[in-house]
Amino acid sequence: MPQGPRTERVGEGFREILAEEIQKLKDPRAGFITVTGVRVSNDLHVAWVSYTVFGDERARAGSRAALRSASPYLRRELARQIRLKTVPELRFEEDDTTEGGDRIDRIIEELHRGEAP
Repeated sequence: MPQGPRTERVGEGFREILAEEIQKLKDPRAGFITVTGVRVSNDLHVAWVSYTVFGDERARAGSRAALRSASPYLRRELARQIRLKTVPELRFEEDDTTEGGDRIDRIIEELHRGEAP
């Protein structure tokens, strides 16, 4: 879905607010979560929040559950800090680009070790 200047601007505003508010969560399941981006639908009814979590699968699962649980609170904070007619539904999706980069780094390292005399 192509985004226009308005949805990009709104998404960036959401990213800043959510990044700050997620760090304030008191939920012990919420690990070290970094919001990497927010895409907003053209009608502003849905926001897809991309995030990364530091840790193993157990930490990622706990953080997923914490974000789902905190969604109503996060929507209220968005409503309080940004003036829009409707506050979008938040859909959280784990950003796996860092895992892909780590995998590529490991492959390159293995290739270099294989080339060494």
